[in-house]
Amino acid sequence: MSTDARPSDGRSDSSGPSTAENPWPVRTVARKIADWIHRLGSVWVEGQITQISARPGTQTAFLTLRDPAADVSMSVTCQQRMLRSIDPPLREGASVVVHARPSFWLGRGTLSLRASEIRPVGIGELLARVERLRKLLAAEGLFAPERKRRPPFLPRGVGLITGRASAAEHDVLVNAQNRWPAVKFQVVNTAVQGARAVPQIVRALSTLDADPEIDVIVIARGGGSVEDLLPFSDETLCRAVAAAGTPVVSAIGHEPDSPLLDHVADLRCSTPTGAAKAVVPDVQEETARVHQLRDRARRALHGWVDGQRRQLDQLRSRPCLADPHGPVERRAADVELHVERARRAIMTTLTHEQSALASSRARLTALGPSATLERGYAVVQYTDDDGELKVLRSVDQVRPGTELRVRVTDGAVSATTR
Repeated sequence: MSTDARPSDGRSDSSGPSTAENPWPVRTVARKIADWIHRLGSVWVEGQITQISARPGTQTAFLTLRDPAADVSMSVTCQQRMLRSIDPPLREGASVVVHARPSFWLGRGTLSLRASEIRPVGIGELLARVERLRKLLAAEGLFAPERKRRPPFLPRGVGLITGRASAAEHDVLVNAQNRWPAVKFQVVNTAVQGARAVPQIVRALSTLDADPEIDVIVIARGGGSVEDLLPFSDETLCRAVAAAGTPVVSAIGHEPDSPLLDHVADLRCSTPTGAAKAVVPDVQEETARVHQLRDRARRALHGWVDGQRRQLDQLRSRPCLADPHGPVERRAADVELHVERARRAIMTTLTHEQSALASSRARLTALGPSATLERGYAVVQYTDDDGELKVLRSVDQVRPGTELRVRVTDGAVSATTR
């Protein structure tokens, strides 16, 4: 029976477009999807193996290939002899590059990859990729010291991202609570290695970053191999930490370990114990510092009071304060002396000026016309043609019958010329 034949219930198959009155059966939809998928051809796919299923007595092995930076996975089938030919044998968490052809199984409507070649990604290639990513992130400024933020001195809440029941979680919690018993932690347990680590850590980071009660976030993990620490050099995780609004503290592995997360984080601690010491202060040290500062303040205050007291005693012992009336009385005597001197100087000046004025007045009187008249002289005046009085200086100035005015020392008389 052809797949394009009309089904027994009377509905059409793919003879026309799909409508509510002419729907396609499941087999037709599945076949069309398979046709589109098979047109893709072979592809190269990179990912991490999260599951390997190879049952004895069968020729086909089943793998689950997962994207390390996203929550996406696909099934892969291959020949068991292909897996047996890989040395060293593949294990879960290994990074591989697969050459496969997409395949759609009509019976269940599932998609899988049929692998024709599997290439493990060696540690050398992984480290080379990490180094290329390191240079890229450094060029973008994600490692720059000026973009790093200082964690708060005493955070309201601390977010902790770490493995469940891990030694790193125990170290951070115990050491932080020993240093500051009132510290509040919000712990989010995630995978810290393998293909599921990056998506879970990024999701936990986003959740803690959105919590207003969390002032600092710690990402902690104990030591491990280079492959185990590769998720902490993932580009997606590094960019998520760089974009977080909350300061992030990195505490991955031991002192020699240095994943890219250490360079992007705001603060890098060599161990989880170091992270616990970095996020909260030591209550005993702070108490001792408070006592020390209080003692210093007390000594400083006492020293200042003593200095002011000594200065006040010195001021009180000065003559101006020991005998405050003495300087005033001495200055009063000086004022009286200067007033008397000024009075004598003024009187002397007045006497001298009065004498000079009298002398000038006597000279002026002797030389004036009144003194001359007193000695018997007279001033004769006549009226000119304009009616003005003028002094007669010559007989030629008047004619007979001219009215004259003769001024003497005690008055004036009138006369007429002949």
